[in-house]
Amino acid sequence: MFTNLRNATKEEVDAIIKGYSENAGELTNHLISHLELLKGEKGGFTIDRYEHSLQAATLAYEDGKDEEYIVCALLHDMGDILAPFNHGEAIATILKPFISEENYWMLKHHTTFQGYYFWDKLGQNKNARDKYINEPYYAHTVEFCDKYDSAAFDPAYKSKSIEFFKPMIHNVVSNLNHKGFMLADND
Repeated sequence: MFTNLRNATKEEVDAIIKGYSENAGELTNHLISHLELLKGEKGGFTIDRYEHSLQAATLAYEDGKDEEYIVCALLHDMGDILAPFNHGEAIATILKPFISEENYWMLKHHTTFQGYYFWDKLGQNKNARDKYINEPYYAHTVEFCDKYDSAAFDPAYKSKSIEFFKPMIHNVVSNLNHKGFMLADND
């Protein structure tokens, strides 16, 4: 048994890779468990952020968006608990191996774009998103915030359950964005 990774044998490294694979096989359940941390946490909103997430995903589903987009809508605020100051970047980084560049960019920047709807009420620049106006995914992110993020705070709205979305999450996180299993940094 090694005490320093540089001294690991091929068999020990194989065991590590097997552990990575087993953990990756549970990623759908890990994502759902972390999303469920948003239950009961309203933070001043009319509904808790778990329901907000279900609503955003349901709105995207009812609008005919594809599974990847729906999963992004479902998980877009998942990082709020561990990364309250950069939750968009956190979930974008988690999902990066599985999603398109367009949806990655949308998740990463959605917090700035969401500010359009309320930052002026806090004395901040509601148009801060405009610094990205020439970016290729600007309109995609505007649409996400307008139709699915800012519109998903209705206490009377009937969302789909997490069980409805679970197969979609599994399909998306099984995709690996056609890159295959990589341990290396892909930046």
